[in-house]
Amino acid sequence: MELSLVLLKQVIIMLCYLFLGVIGYKTRLISDEGNKSISNLVLYIANPLLIFISYQQDFSEKLLKGLLQTLVFTTVGYVIFVVFAFVLIGKKENRETDIERFSVIYSNCGFMGIPLAKVLFGSEGVFYITAFNAVFNLLVWTHGVYMISGDKKQMNIKKVATNPTIIATILGLVLFVAKIKIPEVPYSAFNNMGGTVGPLAMLVAGVTIARTNFLKAIVKPRIYLVTALKLLIIPIVCVLVCKLVPFNVNEVSMLTTILAFSCPSATVCTMFAIRYDKNATYSAEIFAVTTLLSVITMPLVIFLM
Repeated sequence: MELSLVLLKQVIIMLCYLFLGVIGYKTRLISDEGNKSISNLVLYIANPLLIFISYQQDFSEKLLKGLLQTLVFTTVGYVIFVVFAFVLIGKKENRETDIERFSVIYSNCGFMGIPLAKVLFGSEGVFYITAFNAVFNLLVWTHGVYMISGDKKQMNIKKVATNPTIIATILGLVLFVAKIKIPEVPYSAFNNMGGTVGPLAMLVAGVTIARTNFLKAIVKPRIYLVTALKLLIIPIVCVLVCKLVPFNVNEVSMLTTILAFSCPSATVCTMFAIRYDKNATYSAEIFAVTTLLSVITMPLVIFLM
């Protein structure tokens, strides 16, 4: 219960950042171009630095085993999400099936998951969630791109290999295993920069929501089906599967994985929808509704775990 309350408090804090993003956009303090720049700052500088710094700790077999367990939990979880999404969201004419399935399967694990893992579990949480993000990036730039584009040629392994979070993960892991620590001054600089991920990421989310017609979104029944699957039904199934694991597991690793899966729908869906001429407005509406309702659902799922 205590962990759930801490999570609830942190989600509400992030919601405050989100509303500041809404206000900033509505008052024209943050433009579309400015929002894009902030997003790039988080994606290509702050987030990778936070991930890299999480590996700057003393080597231990416990951490390495937890990392491998996170990879296993994440892979199994994505299989569950993909199966449920394809079975429960049927393909019909004039229905945005691909966007709905994508929104159910892929979560905002980078923008929202990493800063929350940092607050709840410290460097160990970020350490484990990097494994989740590695699987996420591999799938989203292959399976995810194919879902939205409908073209196998768009599946981009190069995007995965050159993704800053993947590079930061590999570099950080190498230094962790080699037991190499960077000097104190760059460590402090990188750590402070990484600490900006949460507020900046939610400012971007707030601007994204401000650009949608939220009142129009909340009266669409299909959005609530997607939201229920994404935030409650499938995460709870994952919790039940975790409870049935027949061997001793690293609790922080498991909680971090469930936390990442419980995050709202990924912002990258809207970016893909724009790029491949799909319904980007609908994607942004799903993102807006799942982000706001996750304030309630994420602490609930973690409490059940």
